[in-house]
Amino acid sequence: MSDVNADGWVSSGHRPMGFREFVIVIASIMALNPLAMDMMLPALPNIGAAFKIPVENHLQLVLSTFLMGFGAGQFVMGPLSDRFGRRPVLLGGMAVYAVASVLAVVAPSFETLLLARALQGLGTAATRVIATSIVRDCYVGRRMASVMSLAMMIFIAVPVVAPSFGQAVLLVTAWRGIFVVLMLYGLLALAWCVLRLPETLPESKRRSLAPSDVLSAFRQTLTHRQTVGYATAAGSVIGALFAYVFCAQQVFTGIYHLGQYFPLAFAAIAAGTAIAGFLNARLVGRLGMRVISHGALTLYTAVAGVMLLTESLGVLSLALFMVLSALMMFSFGMMVANFTALAMEPQGHIAGTASSLYGSITTLIGIVVGMAIGQSFDGTLLPFSIGFFLSTLAALAIVLVVEKGRLFRPHHRPIS
Repeated sequence: MSDVNADGWVSSGHRPMGFREFVIVIASIMALNPLAMDMMLPALPNIGAAFKIPVENHLQLVLSTFLMGFGAGQFVMGPLSDRFGRRPVLLGGMAVYAVASVLAVVAPSFETLLLARALQGLGTAATRVIATSIVRDCYVGRRMASVMSLAMMIFIAVPVVAPSFGQAVLLVTAWRGIFVVLMLYGLLALAWCVLRLPETLPESKRRSLAPSDVLSAFRQTLTHRQTVGYATAAGSVIGALFAYVFCAQQVFTGIYHLGQYFPLAFAAIAAGTAIAGFLNARLVGRLGMRVISHGALTLYTAVAGVMLLTESLGVLSLALFMVLSALMMFSFGMMVANFTALAMEPQGHIAGTASSLYGSITTLIGIVVGMAIGQSFDGTLLPFSIGFFLSTLAALAIVLVVEKGRLFRPHHRPIS
């Protein structure tokens, strides 16, 4: 851990901000990503009508293109931040996000809108990578996991309210108004960071951008069993979550006929993740990252199996689907911060590059899995149930390999 105050808890690396403001700022910049994703869900039919999109599944591109920019952008954000510091890369990414939001507001065609979405994703790549790197600059181990959990609790609350917020915007304006709101939020977060967020990477710890040094950092990250293993496992479980988000509007309005009440159902389910973030922040210091995340992965697998079985038997009612989806979100919330902390724990000396590769691996795997499941949507939940189950089994198998079959037990040092 870096220099701390008398309480032995709060890092001095993020002064002048106190602990609470630090967590809120980290959560706020991380929230740019899910806000830009989930506010769009109620607007997809409106966008389809505006641009005369004939195939409903093609509207998922509004979400997946955003994630492609997000995943690809993370490859470069970490090395840049390791060389030039966290602040300039973060502020530059947030500026790109704001400009992309303006482009989306005035987009004359569906293709231009998709370009704007890709640029928005590119901008949020900086916010996610730099947020993780800043936390790693200031904290390590279980304390890092606890800080990440507190930030994730706020961050994950965004998907709970974002669709309802998007629906509220649609009540007073057209779908382009959502991008106006996203732009204003981005500018507010940018101003807060300019005024309050310090540089957390000292000059003495910055790394060269020479190809040999960058490749060396990539090699150190990609050859570390714990980092790559947890990144791959996280990508698999995120893939199922992406598929859920991609299909949510079609499932709730097409299969269960909820109409304008879809955002309420989505919010009720997403609340499970926020609850999990709160519990994880309370428990991780006592139980450890492995005990909690491995237990959550086991629950995630069981939920996937029950969903596949009930859908195969034709008894997956709305009530049961919502319960299982809430459990899916809860277990995901207990996993994600811990998987991130476990992957990043051995990479403190190259936190920016490691955060980039971790984010890229998880996002790109998630996109491939999520799009494969989402584009197979056929008006039933069977493709989603099968994809959810298979991707979860893959994640469990990967963690078993990483941990050499030893689940639920903490290690005294990271696996090399």
